[in-house]
Amino acid sequence: MTSLPLAPQAVVFDCDGLLVDTEVCWTRAETKIFAAHGHDFGHEQKALVIGRTLASAGEAMADYFGRPGAGPELAAELFELVRQELAGGAEALPGAADLVKACAGALPVAVASNSPRELLDTALASAGLAGHFPVSFAADEVTDAKPAPDLYLKACEALGVAPHASVAFEDSATGIASARAAGLFVAVVPSLPGNDLDHDWLGGSLAEPELVRWATGLGYEIAL
Repeated sequence: MTSLPLAPQAVVFDCDGLLVDTEVCWTRAETKIFAAHGHDFGHEQKALVIGRTLASAGEAMADYFGRPGAGPELAAELFELVRQELAGGAEALPGAADLVKACAGALPVAVASNSPRELLDTALASAGLAGHFPVSFAADEVTDAKPAPDLYLKACEALGVAPHASVAFEDSATGIASARAAGLFVAVVPSLPGNDLDHDWLGGSLAEPELVRWATGLGYEIAL
């Protein structure tokens, strides 16, 4: 496993399933839609939609349900269900708050999320993380969302840093593909267990001791 870079110029985080425990909200919403169309919802079905934009998830569900052309309708239904679920609040995932604070205290940081702006803002505010991110970008603010590189490229441009000198934290194959295409170092904490995901660094949670040591050392000269 590759070590995390000692002196990155910036850190860009995904949100859902990485910083904030919103995947439970999304899963409950997705379960309702799948059930309404006569399908169970498990690991296989979650893998079809995780990390996607609402529009892309709608198309994936339409294909799975055998309902060509129903993607926009299903995406709109999913949006409303997730909005209702998020209204109950979502917690920061283990280690997320401390990691974000340590990184934000030493480097420019941003969020690049495949959620629409409304859901992204709700998630970050609910978890108490919004104040740490002066820069964030949502799926509805770029021409092509993840897995295209646009979100990461836009975040790096806004922070005034080079993508190849920045670190992306991701949890899904879709987000990883986006960060990889943009040229960032890719640190991965999977939200779904058992998936073999592309990565430069892989951890079990944002509270990994190695990650904590790395974050607390940012911004300091390393004596050799």
